[in-house]
Amino acid sequence: MINYKFKTKPYAHQITALEKSWNKEVFAYFMEMGTGKSKVLIDNISMLYDKGKINGALIIAPKGVYQNWYDTEIPVHMADHIEKDVVLWKAMINQKQQTELNKLFKSSEKLHILVMNVEAFSTKKGLDFAAKFMSCHNTLMAIDESTTIKNPEAKRTKNIVALGKYAKYRRILTGSPVTKSPLDLYKQCEFLDEYLLDYGSYYAFRTRYAIMRSANFGGRSVQVVVGYRNLGELSQKLEPFSYRCLKEDCLDLPDYVYTKRVIQLSPEQKKLYQQMKILALAELDGKQMTTQSAMVQLMRLHQITCGHFTSDDGTIKEIKNERLDALVDILSEIENKAVIWAHYRHDISAIINAVEKNFGADSYVTYYGDTSNEDRQKAIKEIQDPNSPVRFIIGTPQTGGYGITLTGANTMIYYANGYDYEKRIQSEARINRAGQTRKMTYIDIIAEDTVDEKIVKALKNKMNIASKITGDELKDWI
Repeated sequence: MINYKFKTKPYAHQITALEKSWNKEVFAYFMEMGTGKSKVLIDNISMLYDKGKINGALIIAPKGVYQNWYDTEIPVHMADHIEKDVVLWKAMINQKQQTELNKLFKSSEKLHILVMNVEAFSTKKGLDFAAKFMSCHNTLMAIDESTTIKNPEAKRTKNIVALGKYAKYRRILTGSPVTKSPLDLYKQCEFLDEYLLDYGSYYAFRTRYAIMRSANFGGRSVQVVVGYRNLGELSQKLEPFSYRCLKEDCLDLPDYVYTKRVIQLSPEQKKLYQQMKILALAELDGKQMTTQSAMVQLMRLHQITCGHFTSDDGTIKEIKNERLDALVDILSEIENKAVIWAHYRHDISAIINAVEKNFGADSYVTYYGDTSNEDRQKAIKEIQDPNSPVRFIIGTPQTGGYGITLTGANTMIYYANGYDYEKRIQSEARINRAGQTRKMTYIDIIAEDTVDEKIVKALKNKMNIASKITGDELKDWI
């Protein structure tokens, strides 16, 4: 291990990951969510910079994650002695943003770090800027949640794989490298090095590891995958350039960790949120508001952050939003079973549709007001059964947050939080009780710069918002 002064103390498994990878040109961190793969990458970048191997880093992550690298991961974990310019890519380039981007090309001894969202690589503007950045630096290029480049036909996949050839070092990070099939690995590994898996094309790779048969669709014959083979051989090929780490293998990790997935409001949400904010502030001005009245204003703003609102005629209208995409990204990265809590019944339907579309009709059960007593008992049994195909239980803390045991899952996702501290604590305890043998992760999906942030903060401070918030407090929040 090289001599390096860590800013935050690493766990044993993080040291192992760095020992295996730090000076290798290509490497895959297949580390389960909650094991700290972001810190490992940041330490790896720092080590290479200290040794004079790189002076630039391009970190690519999904839209719901990439800002967290800029706001939290790099400031928390990168060593203080490293002088750096860190810039977050934004598609809308105003004068202020242009000034930030220009920092990346100033001649200096600093480490230059560009953080971009993976979706930007479907655009010429994003691709051209990343290429310009890499042409000016000895770069480490890293893909966080690398299953986002698993699709061989996707424009962003092709662009990122092609761009990767110009990086001095390449890294991929994901908790679950195989989301639906072993074939997902091909493009992720091709980004690292096209010769790693010994197959010159995706189709040759598929022939070796997938069992195919012909099927007729609309009068034409197509090849479909019906099974897999030679998976032991595939695992052996991955071993030299990857490190696999599950939470249950990390004995020094805390029993549970809290993390968040930050999302931005869509343009439609921003517009509605601002309008509702102005109305709410007008209501709050010059009035001594009751807690109940304040809660009505809070709920209207909160609903917009969740992607819907109630119109004047009482119907619920959908708004384009990132929250569902963020949830699907999280679920794709999770290895074991998970509990998904929603606050609004309307969101339950949207979550069910997204989970069914992405993971199949047999991947989930429900536990909320519309779930019959018989189906509730069946849901608990399925989530507790390690051999059941059910991976997710979708419900509300109002219904499922009390009394039941869900220790078959060790990840809990709050799609949106309620306002009652008691319900939050009780719902958390469903996976944290006798019979839980694994490390647990709690994830809050939070819309940035909205009441969403204040709600989570208040709950963490043990405030029962539903009975304590006043008009003045809400005014401060918004």
